[in-house]
Amino acid sequence: MLVVDYDNGKWLTPEILPFGSLQLSPSTFALHYGQAIFEGMKAFKNPAGEAQLFRPLDNHKRLNLSAERMGMATIPEDIFMDGLSALIQLDKDWIPTKAGSALYIRPFMFATDDFVGVRPAKQFKFIIFTCPVNAYYPKPLRVKVEQKYVRAFDGGVGYAKAAGNYGISMLPTLEANNQGFDQIIWTDGKTHEYVEESGTMNVFFVMGDKIITPELDGTILAGITRSSCITLLRDKGYEVEERKVAVAELVQAAENGILTDAFGTGTAAIIAKIASFSHNNIEYKLPAPENREVSNWLYKTLYDMQTGNLPDPYHWIKNLNQPERS
Repeated sequence: MLVVDYDNGKWLTPEILPFGSLQLSPSTFALHYGQAIFEGMKAFKNPAGEAQLFRPLDNHKRLNLSAERMGMATIPEDIFMDGLSALIQLDKDWIPTKAGSALYIRPFMFATDDFVGVRPAKQFKFIIFTCPVNAYYPKPLRVKVEQKYVRAFDGGVGYAKAAGNYGISMLPTLEANNQGFDQIIWTDGKTHEYVEESGTMNVFFVMGDKIITPELDGTILAGITRSSCITLLRDKGYEVEERKVAVAELVQAAENGILTDAFGTGTAAIIAKIASFSHNNIEYKLPAPENREVSNWLYKTLYDMQTGNLPDPYHWIKNLNQPERS
């Protein structure tokens, strides 16, 4: 794992150490006041057996955006990218090649001040570790439109990848699981009338000849997979709208048979198809996932690009065996 500490206003020398436990004081700041952020990334092997990353600079930018929102130190690009590249080169033999698998990468940072008292922290620890993973969701999802709990609200930290965003989702997700659902569709914090995200993913809906995804308004995480999907879809000629999506609109589209596809997007799953959604105790089933044009094409295209089986006209791939493009 890559480990680097921040103290006295500067980042110290990074180290790559064997994966292992951390020794922390019971008064470690992050444990009490929640100053903790993270990212999720993947490494793949191309047909030549070379390790490659997907849009790592975007993860660096988003990590720093989260750090700024949480009052934390930002991480220089060279520490992030050089450390990440060195770590993946060491761990590249752990990259699986089974279809749907990858080497998951978890960069994260937390406040390490040995201090109990509410003030912005002055010391931080940044770590990256890796682990091989299989496909995140083994089957299409039954989801429930959440009408009680909220994930984010105006002026909050919904757009940041803060640990607390995931902590507050545990009870609602557990309740949904106990009701037979795989995940939640989060709605806005004011009225519960508008869709925001699906579980830990951005969400897309195919209605008629349009593909619609909720707009980024400060409460929704700017997903890197989301951005990639929008680019790919538009370049293929699909009409993509980024706007508010009302739950009532989804219900009406499902009742009229024009909601032909729905899926979540994110690093872990890439594309997670939604089999059905439930609202007010009524379940609305979507067409068979294997027959869906948009989500199936998106998954294959993204995964083939990430694994080097399709060309990358967008310069999204960082091949660790090749020099940087000028």
